[in-house]
Amino acid sequence: MFVIVDIMGQQMKVMQDQYVYVNRINASIGENVSFDKVLLSSNNGSVAINPAGALVKVEVLEHLQDDKKIVFKKKRRKGYQKKNGHRQQLTKIKISSINL
Repeated sequence: MFVIVDIMGQQMKVMQDQYVYVNRINASIGENVSFDKVLLSSNNGSVAINPAGALVKVEVLEHLQDDKKIVFKKKRRKGYQKKNGHRQQLTKIKISSINL
């Protein structure tokens, strides 16, 4: 059984007891959060699009930062170079239960 759920603007295929990294959620560590924007569910071959009353409950495990991404801009023969870095704020969550 799996569902495709919209978490913080990202669509993800998740199953129960799976660990997922998502954009930072405003919740403390150990707190339980639920998402009700389920786009698709599949249960033993039966597929439902936008199932009514579907709910995905998750547990927040930790807040962390992703690896640094380097953004380098250059215009050749103009002497223009710009180097910048970015570290995305992430939250590690565990899919506790899926209620259809």
